[in-house]
Amino acid sequence: MKNTHLLKEPSMTHPLKKLVAHTLITSVMFLGFTQSVQATMISTEQVVSAATAVQNRAKVAASFERADVQAELQRMGIDTDQARARVAAMTDAETASIAKQVDSLPAGADGIIGTIVFIFVLLLITDIIGFTKVFPFTRSLRH
Repeated sequence: MKNTHLLKEPSMTHPLKKLVAHTLITSVMFLGFTQSVQATMISTEQVVSAATAVQNRAKVAASFERADVQAELQRMGIDTDQARARVAAMTDAETASIAKQVDSLPAGADGIIGTIVFIFVLLLITDIIGFTKVFPFTRSLRH
């Protein structure tokens, strides 16, 4: 009779046991998600490369602020925000190439048109390859 009496009475430690069990299960489950971190020295070339990449990206992005560039993009049917998004998605090598072209162009507005044409062709090629879908008149090769 003693054993049945204990089974019928709720124990005060039951919620505590349940909480401890849930905590242990959660802890063990997240134990596998830990990552190890390794610290290494960063070379001067890496720092300069990262700073140059940021400068190049800023230079290319700043060209979209010019009124003549925005007008030319609109004339070609390119949304300025989409072009900015594509520039943000470019690799460091691509932005360095465009920034180099911007630096080598004359100070007048006629040089910026070449850059716009380059960006247009770059966007067109990425549309055809299937990386983007900026222009509705292109068909992707990835069908």
